[in-house]
Amino acid sequence: MDALHIIARRAPQFQPRIAVVLGSGWGGLTDHITQAVQIPYADLPGFPQPTVAGHSASLWLGYIGAQAVAVMGGRKHGYETGAVDGMAVPLQVLKALGCHTLVQTNAAGSLRADMPPQSLMLVTDHLNLPQCSPLVGQTGSARFVNMVDAYDIELNRLAALVAIEKNALLFEGVYAWFLGPQFETPAEIRMARLLGADAVGMSTVPETILARYLGLRVMALSFITNFGAGMSGEHLSHAHTLQQAQMGSAKASQLLADIIARLPQT
Repeated sequence: MDALHIIARRAPQFQPRIAVVLGSGWGGLTDHITQAVQIPYADLPGFPQPTVAGHSASLWLGYIGAQAVAVMGGRKHGYETGAVDGMAVPLQVLKALGCHTLVQTNAAGSLRADMPPQSLMLVTDHLNLPQCSPLVGQTGSARFVNMVDAYDIELNRLAALVAIEKNALLFEGVYAWFLGPQFETPAEIRMARLLGADAVGMSTVPETILARYLGLRVMALSFITNFGAGMSGEHLSHAHTLQQAQMGSAKASQLLADIIARLPQT
C-alpha cells in the first residue's frame, strides 16, 4: 500500500488504535487532536478526493487524550460516482496502521418529532435501503459478513455513559441509508419511518460493512440537521445542512472527543 508507506514517513512509529471518519458538523474534532500530523488526501494514493462542501480532505494523526487516533476529514459517498466501495482503501490502510475500532460520524435527518435539529444520535443499527454492498466482487467466505451487532454494544454503552456524565442528551436509534444525492421524498420518509428508522442519511452504511469485513469494531453518531421531508416546513438543501452542522459543531465535537478518550485502547 503506497499510502501506508507515505504515512510511515510522515509520522514515524505512530500506531493509531482508533480510526475516525468525520461527517458534516464534526470537523471541530480536529481541534482536540494534540501532536497532530496532517496529511492531505491528495498525497495518499487510494484516498478519496471529496467533491462535497464541508469536508477537509485530510488525514489527521495524533492524540485525543491518551488515545492514538487517525482521523479522516471527509469520506467518499456512493452518490459521487455510483460506486459504494470508495472507502475500502482508506479503511484497509487504517487497519494496517493498527486501528481496531472505527468511529463514524454523519449529518442526518430526523424521523422523530422528539429528536429535533441540533440533536445527537447514537446509531444502534441500520437499514441498507439501496441494498448496495461495497463487498460485491470480493471472493471467499469472509465476504458473508455477520451484521448482527454491527454497531458494537459495549462501545455504545460506553458512549451513552459518557454522555450522561457530561450531561449531554444523546438519543439512540436506527439509521436508514439512502443513496442520494437528492433528498428523500415525503413518501420515502413515511416508508422509512414504517420500517423502523429514526434518522436518514447518505453515508456510513458502506463503511460499516467494510469495517466489519476487516474485523474492526464500529460505533457511529449522527448530528441531526433537519427533519425528514414532509415533517416540517424546512426547505432541504446541502447549504441548510451545513449551516445547521456548523451551528452545533462545537457541542458535537466536544462530546465525540470525550467519548474517544474513553474508548478501549486494545
